[in-house]
Amino acid sequence: MSEEFNYGGQAVIEGVMMRGSQCVAVAVRNPAGAIDVKVEPLNPVLYRSALARIPVLRGLTVLWDALGLGMKALLWSAEVSAGDELEEGAFEGPLGWGTAAVSLTIGVLLFMVFPSLVVGVFPELPSLAGNLIEGVIRIVLMLGYIWAVGRIPDIQRVYAYHGAEHKTINAYEDGAPLVVEAVRPYTTAHPRCGTAFLLNVAVISLLVLAPLGRPSLLIRVLSRIALVPLIAGLSYEVIRFSARHGNSPWLRWLIRPSLALQRLTTREPDDGMVEVAIEALKVVLKEEGRPVPLGEAAG
Repeated sequence: MSEEFNYGGQAVIEGVMMRGSQCVAVAVRNPAGAIDVKVEPLNPVLYRSALARIPVLRGLTVLWDALGLGMKALLWSAEVSAGDELEEGAFEGPLGWGTAAVSLTIGVLLFMVFPSLVVGVFPELPSLAGNLIEGVIRIVLMLGYIWAVGRIPDIQRVYAYHGAEHKTINAYEDGAPLVVEAVRPYTTAHPRCGTAFLLNVAVISLLVLAPLGRPSLLIRVLSRIALVPLIAGLSYEVIRFSARHGNSPWLRWLIRPSLALQRLTTREPDDGMVEVAIEALKVVLKEEGRPVPLGEAAG
């Protein structure tokens, strides 16, 4: 895949966040029906310095920054969609970072520590079998969590915006015009999706942790926490590799489970949602000095 295709983002409340190589834009539909947009530059040290070329380590810095940006965008979108007055500097300050830290801690405890505690109740299990069961529990927990959250009506709208984000990115990477009629037919799945990252984390944690034997419960739990950065960094590299070699037939076969899993985290969006996603991407492209394809839709 061409290096220029590094755009992506996430769904927020009644909107979409799009991120490029230099800036991030959030477009949100306000109660009056208009689209409000917020733009912020990305930290050049994290994305355009020597740090961004160090495998595994670059994944940790980018993922942490993305988590903070995502949480702050989510908070801002909640203000806009509720009709609150927009405050200058809504992306700034410790609130977004603090929320991201709490969310990350809960995620580590639920998906990394809890499965170890469950398996630790059965010390008679052979070490390899215990570690494999722990990995399976982790994957089942992740799938169950995604499925359960997706049953909430408000989250279903967020998942529809997630689908709009993917359609827009897919259309742009295919060279299609950024208009609703051209974007609408594209799939709601994308190989660089955060859902794919979560599945990679679950699978890679299984591969990394399975050979480590059965130490004491305390050492077992501490090792899971300590290895989270390595597992996250490796998962990022897998996503990056998949993006660069997306046209490879064998790789397309390998990422099919990740694409299938996105059926749980995306919904078919309406045209208004697609319009919001397009607006977010157009703003990023303009801010970064790239042309915005606005030709006539085919057919």
